[in-house]
Amino acid sequence: MIIDLRSDTFTKPNAAMLQAMYHAQVGDDVFGEDPTVNELERYCAELFNMEAAIFCPSGTMTNQIAIKCHTQPGDEVICDVLSHVYIYEGGGIAFNSGAQVKAINGVRGLLVANDVEAAINMEDVHKANTALVCLENTGNRGGGSCYDFDEIVGIKKVCEVHGLKLHLDGARLFNALVATGQTALQYGNIFDSISICLSKGLGAPVGSILLGNAAFIKKARRIRKVFGGGMRQAGYIAAAGLYALHNNIDRLAIDHFHAKQLAENLLRKSFVGKMMPVETNIVIFEISGKYTAQSFCDFMKTKGILCMAMSATIVRMVTHLDVSEDMIKYVLYVIEEM
Repeated sequence: MIIDLRSDTFTKPNAAMLQAMYHAQVGDDVFGEDPTVNELERYCAELFNMEAAIFCPSGTMTNQIAIKCHTQPGDEVICDVLSHVYIYEGGGIAFNSGAQVKAINGVRGLLVANDVEAAINMEDVHKANTALVCLENTGNRGGGSCYDFDEIVGIKKVCEVHGLKLHLDGARLFNALVATGQTALQYGNIFDSISICLSKGLGAPVGSILLGNAAFIKKARRIRKVFGGGMRQAGYIAAAGLYALHNNIDRLAIDHFHAKQLAENLLRKSFVGKMMPVETNIVIFEISGKYTAQSFCDFMKTKGILCMAMSATIVRMVTHLDVSEDMIKYVLYVIEEM
């Protein structure tokens, strides 16, 4: 038995999800004729009270499409220095959109309105035109950190005053909603575009959704085609996404509980140093003393447990729907015996 805590991207479809995929009605989505893709897009748009949605292969693609829709070459994008769009998307902002980044040092990947306003370039021919602010919720590198919604409201007001668009990388947004009690409608009413991932804690095998108004999604559909993201009988994977949205959101609270159990046990160990606050399903902690991050992960692997060394001293563990209560008990036992 392997217990994979490296990421929630390692989830696999369960039997019920596979049945939903098997029985999906399909057509050619590039022609707009796949009924299951159309249903997924409609359902997500209604969930967030946004006008339209588009289904894409990955969250990187939905983020990059959104950035290209919102910017022109030579524009500047404001985001946190730890944000996925900045450090984990292959330089896509520069490559795809010809835009540059102003990365802000937030707190655990989260920005505040005052810092966003201070980062905006005023009208100046010598400087890039600030066009877009990108937020990430939950913050991956911030240990699954969640925004206070009032702070998002403040950032939105700054964007409105300065004529900026506001995009959300919501790869793990449903984790944030479950953890905070915030709602999809709140987010749909405030962001110009939202990317949500179906293939992490929700358990679908592949796919992300991009949401926005009708004109934005029409433009996004053309850019998706240019990026090579147009899919044909995509209803088979869209069916998995629909199943995930209908069945796997509320259960994210179980993953959060498991993460807190891991955190509590780890903090009792002398070789564990600082740990980021555990709000959702990600546990990021410092290793010191008898282990390095890699030797800790190597030892855990001998026990059938996979985790990730993020640096020489930092380890990450991520809980998800393929990590059961019994598996967590075993991991806790291994940690206790170290």
